[in-house]
Amino acid sequence: MDDLGAQLRHARVEAGVTLAAIAARTCYSASHLSNVEAGRRTATPDIVLAYARALGEADVRRRDLLAAATIGPIAANELIRSGFTAALAGHRDSPDRWRDRVDQYGRDYMEIGADCLQTRLANDLVVMQQQLDNPTMWATAARALTTYGKTTKDPTEAVGWYDTARIAADRSDDLAVRVWVRGRAAIALAYEGAALPVAQRYADEALALSGRPSLGRLQALMARAHVAAGRGDTTAAIAADQEAQRVFDQTASPDNEISDAAVPAWRMATFRSMLYARLGITRAGEQAQTDADRLRPPSLTRFATHIELHRALMMTKAGDRTAGLAYARRAWTALPADRRSQTLGLVLREVERAARRPR
Repeated sequence: MDDLGAQLRHARVEAGVTLAAIAARTCYSASHLSNVEAGRRTATPDIVLAYARALGEADVRRRDLLAAATIGPIAANELIRSGFTAALAGHRDSPDRWRDRVDQYGRDYMEIGADCLQTRLANDLVVMQQQLDNPTMWATAARALTTYGKTTKDPTEAVGWYDTARIAADRSDDLAVRVWVRGRAAIALAYEGAALPVAQRYADEALALSGRPSLGRLQALMARAHVAAGRGDTTAAIAADQEAQRVFDQTASPDNEISDAAVPAWRMATFRSMLYARLGITRAGEQAQTDADRLRPPSLTRFATHIELHRALMMTKAGDRTAGLAYARRAWTALPADRRSQTLGLVLREVERAARRPR
């Protein structure tokens, strides 16, 4: 079937998903979606993404096939259109406007799904790359690319975007941005337990660039702690955590600041919760979990699930593997599918590996 609407209908019917279920994920009515399936209305990118997410809950394989067949071409068309529209219009936003927009992406990352954020951010990156003619714009692009890497679904792909972000940061000659990009990429990978040698390299680069206390340095130190934990070096992990705590005392973000660029107390507690769950040190882990739950803004439900998965990991490390695995899967299922992230999926898989490990 070449018609996109017909493809969507075929996939939906085969999966046993109703039009009402799809409509609940969009701002469109079931009757509008019926017209899309019949070819009387256009299948826009947000509609296709809604189908992909809904069908993914019924059958991941079918969802992935649908996404590969439809979302890629649509996304490419949208990117080409937005890029040429901006170029032909000759309109340029000021560096301050771009900085504010990227700041908003940092806030949005904390509360909305990665799929929606990635599509919007990709469009802005296409336009932004036409305006990289001064150090300030390179610094802004580096931050945007780092956030974009966080929205990808595969650690290898994320590393590619983080490497591009590092290059952009170096073009900016902004030392704080150069350190932050490396530190943020390092903790992202190390917290996930993914690409530990790359995480170590990013952390080492950040720490070598500057010894001044900063959020970039803080995240690089926490990344170093997680890398050590992943390698079974408890002494090095605790030493890095203690140094990170000293930097945090000097650089902590305000408690009410919700942004991927910020590290308030609840987020620091989340980093430490995962670290001590990995190390199997129950007392420190439980204290970090209590602090994270007490201090975290109620709207950040995805990060509440992080803590629940940390608890599950500690249970499996303590020997209660069946209960730990069941706890983790309940926490994962309780979070709506469109709020889940690559990071949460990797943490769940770590719990599953710990539960299967030979005694």
